[in-house]
Amino acid sequence: MGAIRINLNPAILLCLALALPASAQENGAERLDSMYEALQTAEPEEARRIGREIRLELSKSGSPAMNLLLKRGRDAMSANDMGLAIEILSALTDHAPEFAEGWHARSVAFARAGMPGAAIGDLERALALDPRNFAAIYSLGALLEQIGQPVLALEAYGRVAEIHPHFDDTEANIARISADTRGADL
Repeated sequence: MGAIRINLNPAILLCLALALPASAQENGAERLDSMYEALQTAEPEEARRIGREIRLELSKSGSPAMNLLLKRGRDAMSANDMGLAIEILSALTDHAPEFAEGWHARSVAFARAGMPGAAIGDLERALALDPRNFAAIYSLGALLEQIGQPVLALEAYGRVAEIHPHFDDTEANIARISADTRGADL
């Protein structure tokens, strides 16, 4: 028995190759949509698991090189080297400006480096690209608290609770800020 040979036009192969990433992105978007929907009714433990899956999905840029930059930037933050983290994550945002998680990660590095203005700027960019990123919105709330904007922080935490009702200590932050600002002239 001889091998079966199939000759495909190179143009057709190119079209197929180009179509794969788009459909993979669509499947990823559909998967994210269903995970976000599931967050709304999930019990706390299940919601935390789904939240971790969402954050994992959001950390995938579609490029192994960009994923490596994100990992190295996060590793630098873990090692408390904010200068290196900002440098690496700046390369990431330069090369992948549509990757929201790159902007979010760099905002965290800026915040930890004591640069809240730069951090807020990056969070604005991240949330313009992905307005459902509850971790980025939570980061915004924490930053707003840090710079003395409790009412805006409360709004941010409220938005987090709408998207992911069981994310970290969001409810405790809402209760604390509400109690702190109750009766104050805001």
